[in-house]
Amino acid sequence: MKPKGMSLIVKRITRITVSLIFLYGVYILLHGHLSPGGGFAGGVIIALSFIHLVLAFGREQAGKLINEKVNSIIESLAGILFLSIAIIGLYGGYFFKNVFPKGKPFDLFSSGGIILSNIAIFFKVGAGLFAIFLTMAGLGTLTKNELGDKQ
Repeated sequence: MKPKGMSLIVKRITRITVSLIFLYGVYILLHGHLSPGGGFAGGVIIALSFIHLVLAFGREQAGKLINEKVNSIIESLAGILFLSIAIIGLYGGYFFKNVFPKGKPFDLFSSGGIILSNIAIFFKVGAGLFAIFLTMAGLGTLTKNELGDKQ
């Protein structure tokens, strides 16, 4: 039986680079309120790290790490968290008001609720983009199978 995914060299390099890409995504998330970046950019980077895994190891192998159902749950919970942060602001006066303690300027936790919003966006965007990729990859397989039946 032929192993799925790319060659052994690509798989080895992927094991090294995916953790670095993942770490960079978390860095972009956590420093988004101090420098360019944030939840959206960090989420895109995290999604790309999972897409990298799927491309190197194949959909079935990478699906053992994170499948579509878990991905959907993460995306839904992130949406609920983001909405909850916005609703908490209503207690301070208006929707999305930053009611959390702000800390000292330029510290890592100096933005009050913005870091929480960034975390919610991070998971929402990361899970959403990965779901889009999995859907498109699934459609590609169906198209390939359909072509195989006709030949």
